Amino acid sequence: MKLNALVIKNIPYYGQLMRLDKPIGILLLLWPTYWALWLANDGLASLHNFIVFTLGVVVMRSAGCVINDFADRKVDGAVKRTAKRPLAAGHVLPGEALSLFVLLIFLAFLLVITLGLNTILLSFGALALAFTYPFMKRFTHLPQVVLGAAFGWAIPMAYMASTGTVPMQAWLLFVANVLWTVAYDTMYAMVDRDDDVKIGVKSTAILFSQLDRHIIFLLNGCFIGLLLAIGFLENLTWEYFIGLSVAVALLLYQQWLIRTRERETCFKAFINNHYVGMAVFAGLFFSYW
Repeated sequence: MKLNALVIKNIPYYGQLMRLDKPIGILLLLWPTYWALWLANDGLASLHNFIVFTLGVVVMRSAGCVINDFADRKVDGAVKRTAKRPLAAGHVLPGEALSLFVLLIFLAFLLVITLGLNTILLSFGALALAFTYPFMKRFTHLPQVVLGAAFGWAIPMAYMASTGTVPMQAWLLFVANVLWTVAYDTMYAMVDRDDDVKIGVKSTAILFSQLDRHIIFLLNGCFIGLLLAIGFLENLTWEYFIGLSVAVALLLYQQWLIRTRERETCFKAFINNHYVGMAVFAGLFFSYW
């Protein structure tokens, strides 16, 4: 009875641990997944695939947040932005977090087994990336690259589930998403850069140093370039390119926001990427309309 009472009492903290109160990560994962579903199906993604991939994104993003906080439980307390996270604040025990992670992975597996053997095999890549990313910041200044791969792995899975193959366009989209993720997560890391330097955590924000804004600009330029190439390869209509134009305007706005490298404006720029993903999807949606 005491255990059940403890679980019920901690439900709000479990929600915080999964970042259900901060859906920006879900949205940043969903948009590229929807890009892939629309491109792979010429705008006619099946309802089954749409539901499975939407739920899968929510579950896997939640699992990624849980294992991330487990990995960072001893350092989050030293960072202003993360000091009140449930594990860092002692509201959730490490064992509880691991149990929740296993449960979420099991739920994700129940979803993926409805998509066919080859997609199931690809899903193990998603699991490996989700589990290893949180520990990368101890060993490399490029954990954002691993995060980009984790955030983009739904792209080849969506193609495989829809067409039975993963064509060149899928990998171009995957690389584009990795570049975009490194760019916006560098903005996110700029918020914590001072704290990360003190505690010895690595990131692209630290690696890029005073070239951070320039490299973000270059990464986003390559991201848009690849999306343009996909548009021409897929013979998409003018609506898609209008969506890309809106995305470019938003990315330029982000450059203006991060010009002073202040915490608040860097975080605002990071959040703004949700609208970039939405603009690209809107262009795709109306291109197939």
